[in-house]
Amino acid sequence: MKFASRIALAALCVALSTAAFGQTWPDKPIRAYIPFGAGSATDIIPRTVFDAMSKELGQTIAVENKGGAGGTIGIGEVVRAKPDGYTILANSSAQTIAPWIVPNFPYDIAKDLSGVLMIGQNANVLLVVPAKGWKTAKDLIAEAKAKPGTINYGSAGVGTATHISAARFSLAAGIQTTHVPYKGGAEALTDLLGGRIDFLFTPISTALPLIRDGRVTPLMVSTATRASDLPNVPAPGDLGFPNAVTTVWYAVFMPSKTPRDIIEKFHAVGIKVLATPEMQAKLKKLAVDPMPMTTAEMDKFVVSELANNGKLIKAAGIGPK
Repeated sequence: MKFASRIALAALCVALSTAAFGQTWPDKPIRAYIPFGAGSATDIIPRTVFDAMSKELGQTIAVENKGGAGGTIGIGEVVRAKPDGYTILANSSAQTIAPWIVPNFPYDIAKDLSGVLMIGQNANVLLVVPAKGWKTAKDLIAEAKAKPGTINYGSAGVGTATHISAARFSLAAGIQTTHVPYKGGAEALTDLLGGRIDFLFTPISTALPLIRDGRVTPLMVSTATRASDLPNVPAPGDLGFPNAVTTVWYAVFMPSKTPRDIIEKFHAVGIKVLATPEMQAKLKKLAVDPMPMTTAEMDKFVVSELANNGKLIKAAGIGPK
């Protein structure tokens, strides 16, 4: 047999064995790493979906929280794992922020991981207290322009989605604001209510009870379209600031060399679960809106998000890169 023929035969055998492997997958439990602690939205939202997917797949999706180092520890567990579909990553939009914030970030997010399932998105919402007298985002902007450098905002920490949302809003609106980072969102919210900071972006699920009680005033959501839970609150484009959009999303990834048929099988099962009325109701309670994407669209989206966040972080002087 000629050398070229042997190579072709070997390639065919590999393809056939890979396809057969995909047909039998999964035949054992799947381990899902979440690169943040238990109780966060990045933890609760994927767990909710995985519980239902486990039943559809006939195998348990066992979740392990592996936080630390800006998410790099948990991400590393998946990047280094055997690409056989039995090790997955559940993460959020923080995945496309960390490479610009964490010094010497050790992985190439776009090349080392493949998108498998986009679970959905939720909005951060710009909040102020009624005592400020700002009825709209433009009221806040007008005062910030009249008194440059006097307006401050809080966040759940440097590089968090709450920080990125506020930094992007400030740049798009052309206002000088001062960032006050906290150890977490709860501390920042406490100081907003106490009048010690001027505004705060916080997850809509956290904000809704306070909005209903009249303790805070919502001025803008961070997403490109209005949030279903706050249909009367404008999106950035409604105010003439389309560059202020920050999408907080939650998704699942596998190592990039995982066979495509396994990736697509997981995706198909995930889409089926997300479409059920029961899951839609559960995600609605978590203020998660649909964000449907194919796996190919996810990979392109991650590349775009990395580029956009890199530009913002450089312009705002947030990270080391």
